[in-house]
Amino acid sequence: MSKRDYMNTSVQEPPLDYSFRSIHMIQELVSEEPRTGLQPLRHSKSGKSLTQSLWLNNNVLNDLRDFNQVVSQLLEHPENLAWIDLSFNDLTSIDPQVLTTFFNLSVLYLHGNSIQRLGEVNKLAVLPQLRSLTLHGNPIEEEKGYRQYVLCTLPHITTFDFSGVTKADRITAEVWKRMNIKPKKVRIKQDTL
Repeated sequence: MSKRDYMNTSVQEPPLDYSFRSIHMIQELVSEEPRTGLQPLRHSKSGKSLTQSLWLNNNVLNDLRDFNQVVSQLLEHPENLAWIDLSFNDLTSIDPQVLTTFFNLSVLYLHGNSIQRLGEVNKLAVLPQLRSLTLHGNPIEEEKGYRQYVLCTLPHITTFDFSGVTKADRITAEVWKRMNIKPKKVRIKQDTL
């Protein structure tokens, strides 16, 4: 199967689903059986899953240590991972060594976690394909300007917290940005006489 054929078929593959498994550490995925759905998972000759979706929601993860290594053991093409569901866990931050390395990631669910700093969102700006993001149910949702900040930081997303991003949302976010985020001043070195 060529890489192009893989990309076309794997989008329709069911997710590798480890939801509701009481998983505390990512390393547990290697020995845990994924949930089975209506469609069976397809595997490569090496036994790895051919999906582009990984669901880890409703567990008790508080960090993503070894995530990339474990995902490489589970997926035939981890670089094509397009959907990660980490909702309803105990994550307090967005690990830049993990989530930001999957450049084909287009859907990321992080709702119902414990992310406290709005600045954590900045780390996701490097994901060129990210179109759908959830963060509601985290302490950052209570921050003033939460929605506007996220939309300014991630201008390419089309769905945020399960709501479509409208033209009016983008205008409001731009106005909010001009009023609340001071531009960085450029310092010019001056020669002393």
